This record gives sequence, C-alpha cells and structure tokens, in this order.
Amino acid sequence: MNFFNRGANFTFTRLHARIIEEDGAFTVRVRMLNHLNLEESAFGEEIAATIDMASLMIESVANQFSISKNCISIKIFMNNFKDGTLH
Repeated sequence: MNFFNRGANFTFTRLHARIIEEDGAFTVRVRMLNHLNLEESAFGEEIAATIDMASLMIESVANQFSISKNCISIKIFMNNFKDGTLH
C-alpha cells in the first residue's frame, strides 16, 4: 500500500485502519489525517490474502509517513476470530 509516489509534502499524525474479512480475503481500509491541519488527509483501500499481509500493509503505511505506534488505531472484523490462532 503506497499512498504517494508523487512529491506531495503531507504530514500525517494519525492513522485509523480497519481490517475486514470478506470472501476469504481481507480488505484493508486506511484513513490518515493531520490533527493539526485537517485539510491534510488521505484514505485508501486494498485487498490482502491473509491477516498477516493486512497487518504488514498498515505497518508499511505507518512507516512511510512516520506515524508513531501510539497514534495508530486498528479495528478488526472477522467471521470467526479463532481461525488462525493457536489455542
């Protein structure tokens, strides 16, 4: 997930992400904003094959814009939350 390849000089301070399980894949929706300048915002959506790939996409965007971990919120919606976990 790469938001800006062009020379836009945006600063984002918050990242809100949703991972939604749909039809055997995961939709990753990301919204970023600068809480000091609300005109600076962006959003995007991409499909990931696994929840691990979805998580890596979010991490990549956060690193791309230097958003600190305490300014990231993630909501996960799964059909069966026990799938893929060790128990």
